[in-house]
Amino acid sequence: MGCTAQVWLEVKMDGEGRMRFAADSDSEITKGFCSCLIWVLDGAAPEEVLALKTDDLAALNVGLPGAGHSRVNTWHNVLIVMHKRTKALVAERAGKPRADPFPSLVINADGIHAKGSYAEAQARFLFPEELKVKELVNVLKEKKIGVVAHFYMDPEVQGVLTAAQKEWPHIYISDSLIMADMAVKMAKAGCQFIAVLGVDFMAENVRAILDQAGFGEVGVYRMSNERIGCSLADAAATPAYMNYLEAASASPPALHVVYINTSLETKAYAHELVPTITCTSSNVVQTILQAFAQVPNLNIWYGPDTYMGANIRELLQQMTTMTDEEIAVIHPQHNRDSIKSLLSHLHYYQDGTCIVHHLFGHEVVEKINEMYCDAFLTAHLEVPGEMFSLAMEAKRRGTGVVGSTQNILDFIKQRVQESLDKNRNDHLQFVLGTESGMVTSIVAAVRTLLGSAKSSSGSADVTVEIVFPVSSESLTKTSSNSYLGRNSAEMGGFILPVIPGVASGEGCSIHGGCASCPYMKMNSLSSLLKVCHHLPHEKEVLSDYEAGRFHLQTPNGNSIADVGCEPILNMRHFQATKELPEKLVSQILHSHSNGRSTSIS
Repeated sequence: MGCTAQVWLEVKMDGEGRMRFAADSDSEITKGFCSCLIWVLDGAAPEEVLALKTDDLAALNVGLPGAGHSRVNTWHNVLIVMHKRTKALVAERAGKPRADPFPSLVINADGIHAKGSYAEAQARFLFPEELKVKELVNVLKEKKIGVVAHFYMDPEVQGVLTAAQKEWPHIYISDSLIMADMAVKMAKAGCQFIAVLGVDFMAENVRAILDQAGFGEVGVYRMSNERIGCSLADAAATPAYMNYLEAASASPPALHVVYINTSLETKAYAHELVPTITCTSSNVVQTILQAFAQVPNLNIWYGPDTYMGANIRELLQQMTTMTDEEIAVIHPQHNRDSIKSLLSHLHYYQDGTCIVHHLFGHEVVEKINEMYCDAFLTAHLEVPGEMFSLAMEAKRRGTGVVGSTQNILDFIKQRVQESLDKNRNDHLQFVLGTESGMVTSIVAAVRTLLGSAKSSSGSADVTVEIVFPVSSESLTKTSSNSYLGRNSAEMGGFILPVIPGVASGEGCSIHGGCASCPYMKMNSLSSLLKVCHHLPHEKEVLSDYEAGRFHLQTPNGNSIADVGCEPILNMRHFQATKELPEKLVSQILHSHSNGRSTSIS
């Protein structure tokens, strides 16, 4: 249930339709909390049980000094299970069919079990064909090719890459922040080429950072001869975003905090308009807090992700309800007054959306509330507000995480390790509120932990379930007629393929769904092998695949590559020192509007 103690809860409905509860715990304190809840709710009508909220319990102020939050968490975690089981019994008594659960993967020390066709499609590639793995490893070794790939890769590609890592160390799967750093390490280790599996701005960043590190001779290759786009990067490459930055430049002192998911060209043009620092979903909040602490009355302009901007504002708004001591734990130079002041100086772009995280809509949130309220919730900072609020509430009570893909992976690993350390049978359920490609890395990490525990004698049976929140609106039922293909559907007399076409036709829609990025799917295994086999002697065949250098100049006559790298280097300085670099602070304090309008072609 997310607390350190173990609780056993029995819920029944008696013949008169009243709820009956019994509970036990291995903690005397938790047992006392359960007894209080049962004293209040045992024998109550279902609507009375469901009417009791956590806020009603928080007002009781029960607990040890300095441990109020964990005590309230105990109330909440037990109560939400009571709610969940009460709803199920009410529905059963009324003869209502139970809603279909989201598809999921169940992992234990002995293997993996898929529930639902979407999960089956994901699981199919977790154990890749040995011949494919061997072919890739051989060509990477022979031609000294390193591979950096984003977490959001197609599961087939990730499955092969994960298996190949065991035989070729120069393969790394991560979020976009780490990709360029790992490419530099691979170049230092002797790799002559870097294959980038991601969208185009990731390849641009790898190329530019390699050049900055003195590895200009190392080739960088994308996985398509066509543009591999990104809706967020595209949102920042518009006249509307330049107008947004013009407004920022006219409000000194100003700092532009730009999400890393933007092109090098955007970063360069932005930095010449207003001092700019790059951020990721894992460091954006600390970047903003430090910037406002370091430069008094700083106007902060975040972009281009609208959902993340709104979520940052919501997070800061929640901080204003915390005590100064609690805020100081997050950032020692802030208190309630400074956070309120920061909110009045924070701006975010209103028209930038990631097409993947837009999928976590209202229906998905409703179903999570109904069926997974007692599960661990994970959410990327880019998800819409409802999903963000749900995960933030879970985070406050210790059963959720909000952050980057790496934060989500670390959270799951931490919870699994905690369960293993307690050495007791447990079933951990995680709702994956980000792109489904993350599951390959999650499964690999979880299996490693469970496998290590299994080797020790007397280990407990721990299972981990990864839930994919797929909306019913994103399901297209395939026809049962034999003349139709398995991955086709009949609509209005026409036979149409199902997209993206996993078994039984589960796909994505704007209503909420599987969160599978169509741009990332352009990074196929066949493309990777094609690039590798043509190197190094047939580079002309790959001319459209190569990540080229920027030879264009900014409106001020500077190199796009040089200026575009500055915001990235500013972020790296912040990560290393936890402070903005002096040069950036000087630019903030001495910049002013020059009246020039810039547009991106």
